[in-house]
Amino acid sequence: MLPRLNHEGTTNDSEDEEEPERPLSEFYPYIRCALCSHFLIDATTIIECLHTFCKSCIVKHFFYNNRCPTCSTVVHQTQPTYNIRPDRQLQDIVYKMVPFLEESERKQMCQFYKERGLDVPNTVVISPPGPVVIKRQKKENIPPSVFTIPPELDVSLLLEFVGAEEGIANYKPLERRYVRVSGEATVRHVEIFIRRMMELSSACQVDVVCGDHLLDHFQSLKDIQSFVGEEALQDGLLVLHFGLVLPSQP
Repeated sequence: MLPRLNHEGTTNDSEDEEEPERPLSEFYPYIRCALCSHFLIDATTIIECLHTFCKSCIVKHFFYNNRCPTCSTVVHQTQPTYNIRPDRQLQDIVYKMVPFLEESERKQMCQFYKERGLDVPNTVVISPPGPVVIKRQKKENIPPSVFTIPPELDVSLLLEFVGAEEGIANYKPLERRYVRVSGEATVRHVEIFIRRMMELSSACQVDVVCGDHLLDHFQSLKDIQSFVGEEALQDGLLVLHFGLVLPSQP
């Protein structure tokens, strides 16, 4: 029997064929931790670069290093654990792709607590594993990002470095120009952030300008945005220019 044609004159055989299953090893770069080389457990993502690791692995790594193990991005100058988030969506995918991994992890957790005489916390009921079938997902069905911005972080900053006065040297470039903070934060908080990120000495002064206005330390970002108005914004970002100067001699 001849194949059935559609209105464009092509066959529909390809639509009826299921996409072949792919080997699990093909997905190892996305579901295994680069630190321990095992499948992700408590998947935790660095919000600066979106690289993901086991929670225990990345926390141990941050005891002696504040950079991402994969791309060497500075996660946070002093508290890198502030900039990591649980990636539950990815962890669910790992559990679905790797049969018995979730059950095995739950048994190890129960054994850990029992050996130490601790109460075993309530665990999620594990659904029986099914066959792993990887299918293409339509673009409109892609779930939203797992990361949500806390409502208190209501001001987005763009920090523009305009230069340093002659005689000021040995400072690092500002790697994070885009920052989201609370509108209640003051110019003083911004200055502290700049000093830490650029490793500035106490000998230099940080002058922060918005539009044509030299800002005082006590001014809040919300007040600045309201006072300066639209001319302070660029694509929804509050633009602050800053320079490094030597303190004036009395």
